[in-house]
Amino acid sequence: MPLDEDARQLIAGLEAAFPAIGVDVTDAAQARRILSEQPALEIAPVPVGRIEERMISGQHEDVPARIYWPDGRDGPEGAPLPLIAFFHGGGFALCDLDTHDAVCRNLTNMVDAIVVSVDYRLAPEAPFPGGVEDCFAATEWTHKHASELGGDPARIAVVGDSSGGNYAAVVAMMARDRSGPPIAFQYLIYPVTDYSFDSASYVENGQGYFTTTTHLRWYWEQYIGTDEVAGSDPYASPLRADDLSGLPPARIITAEFDPLRDEGEAYAARLSEAGVNTTVRRFDGMFHGFFTFSAFFPPGQQANEEEFAVLKQHLSAP
Repeated sequence: MPLDEDARQLIAGLEAAFPAIGVDVTDAAQARRILSEQPALEIAPVPVGRIEERMISGQHEDVPARIYWPDGRDGPEGAPLPLIAFFHGGGFALCDLDTHDAVCRNLTNMVDAIVVSVDYRLAPEAPFPGGVEDCFAATEWTHKHASELGGDPARIAVVGDSSGGNYAAVVAMMARDRSGPPIAFQYLIYPVTDYSFDSASYVENGQGYFTTTTHLRWYWEQYIGTDEVAGSDPYASPLRADDLSGLPPARIITAEFDPLRDEGEAYAARLSEAGVNTTVRRFDGMFHGFFTFSAFFPPGQQANEEEFAVLKQHLSAP
């Protein structure tokens, strides 16, 4: 189907505000500064039960996290809730807790779960595997502190969008390979799964739909530099893993006009072939990023409502 008209208008606005990464702007710190200087939209945040800032012990240094409890729940009292370790997108090098606050608010309320949003170290200051190791440490912490938070340690999901979807997939692999913590579900939102730029969706959607091939090449350069060996590491490119068996059930969503569409769907196919219970949904007419613009993009909000209902069902108590 054609690009959604609301999406077309949003893309035009985003492209006007977004720095020309990989062309005029090649320094990650400068790109972050430009983004931070954009005027904030005055949108009232969705109410939640409670928000708490924490520091989590990481492999090399403490990792900030923001914990959300759903509306009507302001602490650990009551029946244990599912737990979600959430990893924001941003090409391994951009974004933070605030850029993904709206989607985390929806996530905690719509899934009725406790969300631990992880402010992992960014590349290139912390190159591969720095950020994903922070995410793994945060997932371990979430499991260890489940009861303290009011959560159920047997119902932990890893969730992320774009590069955060890469981290969620890799954390699930690390948990399998390192004998824990137990992951009940992985939810990957248009994930980065392969250090490659030659899929059909890259050819079709590499220009004109907000996230471009130039952006994605620059993001990978921040994360792994020019190290082709690192790019082939399954903990960087999970699609290249020899063995995907034994991983938790998965839900993968993709967008029709996204350069990453095909690698996300290829990863879903590989998981299914390995015996992992996997479902995939492509959002026709949509572009990379639509899901996390829910606060001001009605199709994104609708997608949150529909998809988080699916996640809630998967995490419901037996």
